[in-house]
Amino acid sequence: MIKYFKILPKTNIDFIGMRKVFFTLSGIVMILCLVSVIFKGMNYGIDFTGGTVVQVQFDGAIDISGIRNVLNGQNIDADIQTFVGKNAFSIKVKGAQHNVNEVSDKIESALHKTGVSFIVEQRDFVGPTVGSHLAKKALFAFVIAMAAMIIYIGFRFQNIIWGAMAVVALFHDVFLAIGAFSFFGFEVDLVIVAAFLTIAGFSVNDTIVIFDRVRENIKLHPKYGLKELLNLSVNETLSRTVITSLTVIVATAILFVLGGSVLRNFSLAMLIGLISGVYSTVGLVTCLVYQWTKDGSYSAMSEQSDSLASKSGFEAPKIKSKKRYR
Repeated sequence: MIKYFKILPKTNIDFIGMRKVFFTLSGIVMILCLVSVIFKGMNYGIDFTGGTVVQVQFDGAIDISGIRNVLNGQNIDADIQTFVGKNAFSIKVKGAQHNVNEVSDKIESALHKTGVSFIVEQRDFVGPTVGSHLAKKALFAFVIAMAAMIIYIGFRFQNIIWGAMAVVALFHDVFLAIGAFSFFGFEVDLVIVAAFLTIAGFSVNDTIVIFDRVRENIKLHPKYGLKELLNLSVNETLSRTVITSLTVIVATAILFVLGGSVLRNFSLAMLIGLISGVYSTVGLVTCLVYQWTKDGSYSAMSEQSDSLASKSGFEAPKIKSKKRYR
């Protein structure tokens, strides 16, 4: 018989019983994140704010860290992108359109200090109109992704409450990362937006695993109430959740340490979201489902939902009757 490796022994933790602790902790953190976003705002990158772009081609080999050092020495806060196989770099600096030449001249003056000759291939300006357009597109993509997840989970488990609570939990993870970036002033560009969407996808994946286990346990333990079913399912999948998440967290941590400044913000956003995702999957989403259903009443839908509920092995509770799965 094949024995599966478990990083944790069999547990019997009453996660639902600790739901008020989870709700309080998450509520405090979300309020702090909201306060930071409202009063401190976000440090948007050139993709959203607009700025000067200078593309240069060096005649000899040069390291990106050397370019960054000479730019920092002239107090130029720039985003540097390298082109693989070439000694070419794209240097982006936030600023208004009227001082493009001034910023470009300052960049060129700093680059001369590298001691390597170069030519300027392109000077350009990314306008704030384009930045605003990208911001709207990013927000639209996020909203569409959330709506699609609600529909998918609601269809798969035939209960829209499960879909809504899963999205609330993943929004918790994404907003925590947004709040952290706001509080510490880390720059947000389109790459970071991609990280936020990745966090959402990873978070909901673990949630679906738990929901699948709940659906299986409905048939295996027909006399269990909702609290017992949710606790059992979370405990049974806890080892899997920890192993899967820990694997990705370790890989992302290595990327954060060794990936350089270009990937640092992206990997940091992923780390925050992944760690929060473990917490929300284990301690938040099932508690939200239980709380929403008024401490064990599975469905608040009308009698028309009975046929849907029965397909997943559950008979909706009747008034004045004990809430049980059938």
